[in-house]
Amino acid sequence: MSTPSQRPAHLDLPRRAHVQGSITLPGSKSISNRTLLLAALCQGSTVVRDLLDADDTRVMLAALEQLGIKLQRSGNDCTIEGCGGVFPVANADLFLGNAGTAFRPLTAALTVAAAHNNGHYTLRGVPRMHERPIGDLVDGLRQLGAQIKYKENEGFPPLEIIGQALHAPDKIQVYGGTSSQFVTALLLVAPLLAKVKPLQLEVVGELISQPYLEITVNLMARFGVQVKTEDWRRYHIAAGQTYQSPKEIRVEGDASSASYFLAAGAITGGPVRVIGAGKTSIQGDVQFAAALEQMGATITWGDDWIEASASGPLKAIDLDCNHIPDAAMTLAICALHTAGTTTLRNIASWRVKETDRLAAMAKELRKLGAQVEEGADYIRITPPEQLQPAEIETYDDHRMAMCFSLATLDGKLRAGTPLRILDPMCVAKTFPDYFEVFAAL
Repeated sequence: MSTPSQRPAHLDLPRRAHVQGSITLPGSKSISNRTLLLAALCQGSTVVRDLLDADDTRVMLAALEQLGIKLQRSGNDCTIEGCGGVFPVANADLFLGNAGTAFRPLTAALTVAAAHNNGHYTLRGVPRMHERPIGDLVDGLRQLGAQIKYKENEGFPPLEIIGQALHAPDKIQVYGGTSSQFVTALLLVAPLLAKVKPLQLEVVGELISQPYLEITVNLMARFGVQVKTEDWRRYHIAAGQTYQSPKEIRVEGDASSASYFLAAGAITGGPVRVIGAGKTSIQGDVQFAAALEQMGATITWGDDWIEASASGPLKAIDLDCNHIPDAAMTLAICALHTAGTTTLRNIASWRVKETDRLAAMAKELRKLGAQVEEGADYIRITPPEQLQPAEIETYDDHRMAMCFSLATLDGKLRAGTPLRILDPMCVAKTFPDYFEVFAAL
């Protein structure tokens, strides 16, 4: 993981008149970290191919090794020896950076493991991770009798997990309106709890980011566990299922990362093709392409690729973005190249991500001259007649850096603008060579 002292303070991006070409996507962060944990929990050895090599996956790999999981890396492939659900190391202090896709599922997995190995685990991260709520997940795990302590602030990391026997209730309830990762974490350990009798997981309240739960259920099936779903609010796990290695599994290209390049094709006219995710993808963020179509882009699909182009200017839209919360950030930059006002709704989850993305996006868009209305769960953007050069804060948030690079591109209605991106290497969280790939288009 890159440290602040190793990272350049800024990167100056020139205005660019047109981009076209094709890029091969890095592996999906969501699929990579779920797959790594499933491979660790299963019986047998698994070869994971095309694994994302970025800060968040390195954090997960380091944690698994610290827990006694045997790993062997070869390029972007990794061979993992599963532990059958009980980690060999019973006492560990884990640093998990700002990786929610590692922190939340490991919290659940270690709670279950600690019940079998009398374990004692501490999970901590960077200061921002300690500001990201985890109370809904802890409340779900405490329904099992788990002993989990907040070491600093109630409802937030760091956490201490103390091993004691768990009971397997017929039903676990979890609130779904803060993060789908809490539901994912409980789903991933459900088979470890449903050894003797079936288990039902029920989402109470709002459910956000459903497509990420579809990824979870799909990957669980690849490892031999079937989950029956009812409206994505109730999940039934039959008794006696165990994770079994698929022997080999390939990670799809990251559909969230695809959004920046598809948007570049739509803004400038393209065409730009992304390779690694397409119409056979299990990732909900490929639906970003449909949002671009609403804005007037032309989208062409292949089994493992998507291409975006446009013959005219983009159109403003009013869209419920519950299903694509991460990729929706890219739409906020696309809004700068429309003639009207774009409204992105149902994005309250932005506030509990790597930074408060609603506040950050509003502040940085205003630097470019946009009129921005920031609500509790929406953002409304009216572009200026001319984009203004600016220095963009990234808030140690990879998506802020990648999104704003698109403001340098000339659209059909208005020119882009040169920008200075502060702390550009925050992109190492998911896409370490993003700016090199972007420049090569």
